Amino acid sequence: MGLVARELESQGIATVVVGSALDIVEHCGVPRYLYTDFPLGNPCGPPWQREAQARIAAAALDLLEAASAPRTTVQAADVWPGENGWRAGYNRIGPDNQAELAATGEKRRQWQSDTRL
Repeated sequence: MGLVARELESQGIATVVVGSALDIVEHCGVPRYLYTDFPLGNPCGPPWQREAQARIAAAALDLLEAASAPRTTVQAADVWPGENGWRAGYNRIGPDNQAELAATGEKRRQWQSDTRL
């Protein structure tokens, strides 16, 4: 994505990259980067959290307008919900949640099967 952003910028199209891999994205040298300290694959926040996702999108647009220098990185103010952030329990499987996660996965698989064309 960083290389795409750089190419778009060279063609006069302003970009903002929103992501969670700070070291990798900064190494690529993107023009504007909104860093979110969220798990990979969730750069705009938790699934179904539309208000949080709207704040991230608004922060990206603010960065697009306010960045005054190339390679500007800003950290989003939002934090992953939960007592200890996302690192303590994200994708953790244990005896206390294994049955619930299995049931959720089965429900999702059934939904996907039912909605396939």
